[in-house]
Amino acid sequence: MNDGAPRLIAFDLDDTLAPSKSAIHPVMGRLLCALAGRIDVAIISGGSLEQFLVQVVDRLPEADAATLSSFHLLPACGTQYYRIGLAGVETVYARSLAADARAEAMAVVEEEARRLGLWETRPWGEIVEDRGSQVTFSALGQHAPVGAKSAWDPTGTKKNALRAAVAARLPELEVRSGGSTSVDITERGIDKAYGMKRLVEQTGIPLDDMLFVGDRLDVDGNDYPVLAMGVPCKAVAGWEDTAAFLRGLILRSGVRDSTAG
Repeated sequence: MNDGAPRLIAFDLDDTLAPSKSAIHPVMGRLLCALAGRIDVAIISGGSLEQFLVQVVDRLPEADAATLSSFHLLPACGTQYYRIGLAGVETVYARSLAADARAEAMAVVEEEARRLGLWETRPWGEIVEDRGSQVTFSALGQHAPVGAKSAWDPTGTKKNALRAAVAARLPELEVRSGGSTSVDITERGIDKAYGMKRLVEQTGIPLDDMLFVGDRLDVDGNDYPVLAMGVPCKAVAGWEDTAAFLRGLILRSGVRDSTAG
């Protein structure tokens, strides 16, 4: 990259690289690989490893080992860390929340969702998911269609009410608004800023030489902790916005745009 350009770009997943819980577009896959051919590329999300595989890794175009080794995968806000090697996805570490804490979190979030009238009786998949290092509530289920999720709580009022109610009952844990219909529960201090710090430890690249790209950099958004810690950030409004940004970055850096033509 040119002088002054980031040495690593970290991306949120849902509504930044792809619509929520959806696979990346082939264009996005090619752009990510073009970028990874020159600098490190990280993805940090509250989502599970399975989501990373289905939404991103399995959709990347064929690439050489050096390009794939430039990817850093940080599900559950960086409490899990994976790289792509010759044998597939390889674990660097996976930190778990205590089993009793996960059980209590799952019970509390269901109780509060029912009390607030937010418990869906006919969801698309699991509503409460144990991700090992994180418990996630998805109001309409893990596999709800994008349209239904977008329409469920456009102002964030429902999700924020649930987050506040759960946080009041679980003061020893971190409770944050996640995607469009989700609330994430982790250990205290676990957010995307935590994941960025783990990236520094693993790569040796300082935060000033990184760039974070996300769609929820507002004060109530789950990307905001990265902005608050002083990491350079780029706000986007969807995967198409991210793609346009990457096209410009690739053009300026001299990386060949393999998505053209």
